[in-house]
Amino acid sequence: MKTQAPLPFDAILFDLDGTLIDTESLAVASGVEAFATSGFPIDAKFMHQLIGKDHIASAAIIQAQLPDVDLTDLDRTWRRLFNARVDIGLPLKPGAEALLERLAHLPRGLVTSSRRDEAHRKLGIAGLAQYFDLVVSVDDVTAAKPSPEPYLLAARLLGVAPERCLVFEDSEVGAEAAHRAGCRVVQVPDVLPSDGKWAHHLAEDLLAGAKAAGLI
Repeated sequence: MKTQAPLPFDAILFDLDGTLIDTESLAVASGVEAFATSGFPIDAKFMHQLIGKDHIASAAIIQAQLPDVDLTDLDRTWRRLFNARVDIGLPLKPGAEALLERLAHLPRGLVTSSRRDEAHRKLGIAGLAQYFDLVVSVDDVTAAKPSPEPYLLAARLLGVAPERCLVFEDSEVGAEAAHRAGCRVVQVPDVLPSDGKWAHHLAEDLLAGAKAAGLI
């Protein structure tokens, strides 16, 4: 009798924003509008510095370059504008749902730099919540991406070794975090291009990345 080949991975881990759902473009657009409303016009290039960063790291970058910005007011305005866009709907990245449906036989975790409530809200709006056994948010760690802590925590909670995890990321920050954790990394760049420094597989979409990694 022909034996079945062993699965190449014990768990699959996904970033959320820019990887599974198309939120980065919404964040950039609402951010540009929020800065302008606060009296500090900036461009998309400024916003690109914040992609993949958690809230604390983003605030530090903003404060360093625009020390007169009222961060509390900016954050309030930005959230309001972003949430208004999200409420209209969250488009999925190409191949996201098809890939998740094909992975029902494997443990799946979400590892995001979003806050816990934001992550679950986005998953609900996008209709993806049912696909995940675990959600690790920035609220669950002491050091956010690019620290490996979020991915190490996800692997531990799922009971698997990091090197047996395949990670899907879009940003340099996220790919670095997964790579430093010892995971296999598929990077599908979103808003910003990448040279794949931290990726084992650089792909144009999720399904292509899954094929390159031998997952499907």
